[in-house]
Amino acid sequence: MSADETIVILGGGGKTGRRVAERLTAKGKDVRLASRSTAPAFDWTDPSGWAAALEGADAAYVSYQPDLAVPGAVEAIGTLCRMAAEKGVKHLVLLSGRGEDEALAAEETLKRSGVGYTIISASWFFQNFSEAFLLDGIQSGELFLPVGAVKEPFIDADDIADVAVAALTEPGHKGKTYEVTGPQLMTFGEAVAEIARQTGRDIRFTTVGIDDYAALLEQAQIPADYIGLVRYLFTSVLDGRNESLTDGVLQALGRPPRAFADFVRETVATGVWEDLK
Repeated sequence: MSADETIVILGGGGKTGRRVAERLTAKGKDVRLASRSTAPAFDWTDPSGWAAALEGADAAYVSYQPDLAVPGAVEAIGTLCRMAAEKGVKHLVLLSGRGEDEALAAEETLKRSGVGYTIISASWFFQNFSEAFLLDGIQSGELFLPVGAVKEPFIDADDIADVAVAALTEPGHKGKTYEVTGPQLMTFGEAVAEIARQTGRDIRFTTVGIDDYAALLEQAQIPADYIGLVRYLFTSVLDGRNESLTDGVLQALGRPPRAFADFVRETVATGVWEDLK
């Protein structure tokens, strides 16, 4: 892409969108964030503002919130693709969910849309432990989750952002699907143990039943649709289907993905995992 082309970031405040925007801006690209707080506003639940958000865009990074697994996501991606084609958007980079049937359906919708595409398929991020709902448990000293010995190929959101930026700014990525993972498989318990080791804190991981976990979320007044998503992710997707590593990061960037231990070491220095008791 040339320097004067405009790239829209749908989900610019999210874990990956924010990183993509920062990298593109550092490269001198014309970047436009689109979210519920921008003007024009972009809200995944209200398509009326989507056309305005895409106006004048040459490419877009698409991160659907809260997850492509939720009802209506596939249809939303289809609508977005049609609007993008009408507005002359040449390239969409979609963040997809590895092992999610609905995400695969969204990918197929994008592939059939006629718009140039790159798909980045990922599972759980390293940053779920430092920037998302797992952080509270780490800070309190005990993380409760409805998952046992299933291993995940945790991936760094910075690696995802680097792949997205390459796809948006370099030739050779259109029509590609990059299934990205970290360099090792780990259980959630092993990930917590690594954080405990490097912080020097006593941080425990406890497996609970999905109904008990849902009850905890209800007590915390978490919205019902989000609890439904959590049920799906922990009972369907976390069934071992993602217990394999891929070379997607290497394919896209020519380098290996970052290790979880390196992420933990850098994050410890920020103080985010300090005991809040």
